[in-house]
Order: sequence, then C-alpha cells, then structure tokens
Amino acid sequence: MHTKKSLKWLMGACLSMVMLMVTACSGSTSSEGGQPSGNNGSEKQKLVIYTARDKNVVEEIIPKFEEKHPEVEVEVLTMGAQQILERVRGEKANPQADFWWGGTQSALMTAADEGLLDSVKPSFADSIPELYKDSEDRWYGEMLLPEVIMYNSAALKKEEAPQDWDDLLDPQYKGKIIIRGVLASGTMRTIYSAMIYRQDANDPAPGYEWLKKLDANTKEYAQDPTNLYLKLAREEGTLSLWNLQDIMIQKELQNQPFDFIYPASGAPILVDGVGVVKGAKNMDAAKKFYEFLFDSNLRVELAEKLYQIPTRTDISKETLPAWLQGLELKPLALDWAVMAEKEKEWMQHWDESIKGKGSN
Repeated sequence: MHTKKSLKWLMGACLSMVMLMVTACSGSTSSEGGQPSGNNGSEKQKLVIYTARDKNVVEEIIPKFEEKHPEVEVEVLTMGAQQILERVRGEKANPQADFWWGGTQSALMTAADEGLLDSVKPSFADSIPELYKDSEDRWYGEMLLPEVIMYNSAALKKEEAPQDWDDLLDPQYKGKIIIRGVLASGTMRTIYSAMIYRQDANDPAPGYEWLKKLDANTKEYAQDPTNLYLKLAREEGTLSLWNLQDIMIQKELQNQPFDFIYPASGAPILVDGVGVVKGAKNMDAAKKFYEFLFDSNLRVELAEKLYQIPTRTDISKETLPAWLQGLELKPLALDWAVMAEKEKEWMQHWDESIKGKGSN
C-alpha cells in the first residue's frame, strides 16, 4: 500500500513538471509568427523630434499622430531652428534626434551640405515643387512662411504702421520696435539676411548700414517668441518683424492684439521644412511621422486651424480656407543658395559689430 502511495505521488509530481514546462514554453513565443510576446514584442517604437514649431502646432499635431500610430512613443524637444542645427551638428557622431521638424531653407541646406540629414524620398515627393525641396531628398519644404511686419493693432492703426521695410528706419518708430533674438532664430536670421541681400547681393556693406539704422530704432531683443508676444501685448513696443503664420495664430487663437503688414516691395517667403537626421536610431518611426505630416487632408486642416500655407501643389484650392485663397504672395527676389552660403558670415558681423551699436 505504501508502494502504491509512492507511485501515485511520483506520477503526480511528473505530471506537474510537464505542465510547468508546457506553460513556460507557451509563454516564450507568440501565437502569431513565432515572435516573442515578452517586452520586445510589446515595446513601443520611440521617436525623438527636434522642433522649432510653436507650442500650439505641436499640441495640435502630436496627439493626432499618436492616435494613428499608438505603437510610437514621441519625445519632442522645442528650440529655435538655428539651435537645432547647432545641436544636430554637435551630435553628429552620436545622433540623439530622429526627425528635424521646422527648419529654414538656409539651415536645412547647410545641414544637408554637412552630411547631417539622411536621403529619404517620401511618397508625396512629386507633389512638392523643385524649389521647395532638396535635389537629393535630404529635406522637404512643409510650408511657406512669408516674413512680414508685425504690429500691435490696439496701439496702432493699420495706416500708421510701416508699409514697407525701409519705413522701419523712420525716426518716428525709434524705441517702438522689439525684435526676437536674432542668432537663435531661423526666422530672424532669414529676415536680416534678406535685408542685406536686397541692398546689394555682392557687397554686404549697404545692408550692414541698413541694419545699423534698424538697430537704432530697436528698443530691445526678446529672448524667445513668448517673450516677444508678451512685450508687444503690454505695449512695451508696438512693432516687430515676424512670420505671418505665427502672427495669425496669436491673433486668431490667442486673442492677442496683433496684425501684420505685407511689405509693399515684397516679402522673403521662407520655405520651412523637415528632414530625417542622418544616423537616426528610429528610422521607421521617423518615416511614419514624415508621411503623416504631409497628408493632404492634414495640410488643409492645418491651413484652416493654424494658418499654414502648404507646399503641396496637388491640394485643390477650393478646399483651402478663405484667408489663404485671398492672400497674394509677393516674394522678394532672393538667391537662397547665396543666402545659405553667406548667412553665418553676415549674422556674425551683425552680432559683433552692429547689435546695440546702431545709435552710436
């Protein structure tokens, strides 16, 4: 009888061991494709984005992307376009970002020439004009940003504001102009470089003199866009130079007393673009965001909600909002390759020899 009990115990123990082994094996593989169902199978893809986009834009787009791609975990770092270039340049040996979202044409051209951007041809490539993309697919223009004259509409009537660039030098505007810190801002570097170029593309001296006169009328340089908006809203200054889109966002969405003058002689129309960082650790996620960002339906929605002017030419004008259909884009004649080549030299001279010295 003792032997029978021992035999039953032994059989029970063996059966338990077999069940444990089966359970362990079934937990190590997935029922679909034999892929691991542990952490590796359930981990989210990561996507690190460096962006110069306004907070409102980021908060509008990122949740939509995460809803469409729940498998991607997004980390966004916001900084000026020039700061992005410097950071990506500094991280070249060990890239920390995957996607550059929001860069000036000059900054992106410089980054491409320095080997900081990967060649990625998206599905929508043929809908973007040659003028608004890199010939080697290292960057694509996402939207067009006319650079205009900004003013506080509660303090100035439209006819009282400067109507063209040279009007900004009029003594009546002395101490009324507040400028976003130039070196850290791709927008301001573009505007200032354009002001030099329009005086004489071959000789920067007349442009430097023009900027010196503007400096004499400038009250201060704001450290970031938020600081700029605050000072203008408080009427610490009433005028600035900025991009049309952000002015419209502040006016329509934030109820700020801002408006713009489209300069009579034309405006630098900035091609604001994107690119995949060379050596991106999360290439698949970066490509997903690339495609999502340029979706034609999203572009129409962003034109309506966030006043973006799309670069895609295959979007029907009838689907675009009324404000955009009625806007006449008159560009300044600029050679963007020259601008990209000379910008660093010109802006360094401005910083060292002009900033704060205009009234001397």
